[in-house]
Amino acid sequence: MMNYGYIRINLAELIEKSPLSKNKICQMCQIQHTQLNRYCKNEAARVDLSVLARICYVLDCDIDDVLTYINEEKEKTDKR
Repeated sequence: MMNYGYIRINLAELIEKSPLSKNKICQMCQIQHTQLNRYCKNEAARVDLSVLARICYVLDCDIDDVLTYINEEKEKTDKR
């Protein structure tokens, strides 16, 4: 079976660096705390693009700061 890799959400790291609390981020992004926690724990099966846009705006970052594509096949060959 082909391994296509996965998308990692780096939101927990961004929030740690931010002066804003999770509660303040939820308020400013107009999202539920449970949704933010799912994103932080990489447990979101689907992401809402408008939520990602609001997160980028509130945290003053780019989408590539929030999302990272991990190609496991490439990592395996690079380690050889």
